[in-house]
Amino acid sequence: MKILFVGFGNLGAQVFDLFVLRAKRGDQFLVGGRNLDYIRERTRWTAGAALQLGILAQADVTYMDVWNIDQTAQTIAEFKPDVIFSSMTTLASSIVAQLPHPYAETLAQARGGPWLPTTLVLVHKLMQAVQQTGLTITVLNGGTPDNSHEVLSKVGLAPTSGIGNIALTIPPLKRAIAEQLHLSVDLIEVHFFAHTYVVQSLRSGTTGEAPFHLTALAGGADITAQIDLPAIFRVLPLTMEHEYTQLLTAASAAAVLDVITAKSSVIVHAPGPIGLPGGYSIQRQRTGIEVALPPGFTLHEMIQINQEGQRFDGIDTIDDSGTVYFSERNMAILKDILHYECQRMPLSEVEDRAKELQAKYADFRKTVE
Repeated sequence: MKILFVGFGNLGAQVFDLFVLRAKRGDQFLVGGRNLDYIRERTRWTAGAALQLGILAQADVTYMDVWNIDQTAQTIAEFKPDVIFSSMTTLASSIVAQLPHPYAETLAQARGGPWLPTTLVLVHKLMQAVQQTGLTITVLNGGTPDNSHEVLSKVGLAPTSGIGNIALTIPPLKRAIAEQLHLSVDLIEVHFFAHTYVVQSLRSGTTGEAPFHLTALAGGADITAQIDLPAIFRVLPLTMEHEYTQLLTAASAAAVLDVITAKSSVIVHAPGPIGLPGGYSIQRQRTGIEVALPPGFTLHEMIQINQEGQRFDGIDTIDDSGTVYFSERNMAILKDILHYECQRMPLSEVEDRAKELQAKYADFRKTVE
């Protein structure tokens, strides 16, 4: 298998670590980016760790500027990857927490929706480059897939799936259910459908009043009615509040890749699969990945749950052209603090909006430091 990595920050590098340390003979890895000194040194350490385990990894680096669609397409066409893993953003998700407390607390209430341009812009360019090559490539995206994949699906550019987000809730949910019912955790299976708004809210022990669906099974039998779900949610902050590395997220990327490449037939969870909004349980089927629905429920119902969660996250709707309409209440917070406002964003404007929001944030940060 040939895998190309674009976006090599904390998350991208740890996904790379995990993929390389699970590599099979003949697997090839290429890391593309603009800071060649950094990515060359970082990949060398991973290759050395692999060698400690007897894995001879073929890992190379190349200059790639995703802002340049033609150059990116040429790099992809020359390498011909089976899989691209992307974790690009123009502003890291942790930036709000880095501000002084009163500003960080207020901006956090805007949720993720209004920040969409800062992550959508680069994956949009990447997917245009993939389309330009004419190659069939699995693309896994680690940047706001709950929201961005629905936008890109409207113009035929959705990545194959996202990673992380809803998947991060599954291990703690299984453990909490097993402990509550005094069962072995390996008997527990869940089908969880929720937007990342819910996932983030669960770090505080509630769903933030947004809808979700959860079906729990033990040894194949439905045990959902036996669970005290509010009590389960109240204990989740103990295991979800901090992820000191990105190892859990990286593991979710590996699980999704195994399902997509037919190495696994188990049910896993992922945000934004096949261009859908929010998070779903998914499974490998003969024609590719599909949403794994619990008995008695429809895909339409799960999409509605996630679209409502998307509204809580600050996006009212996404129309058939890919134009995003932001919630006035959420956007008002950015307007008040950063002097940035955008109620309606056609996909054609995403680059300008990303640069504007990045500049507004940089200007504001200078005033409070």
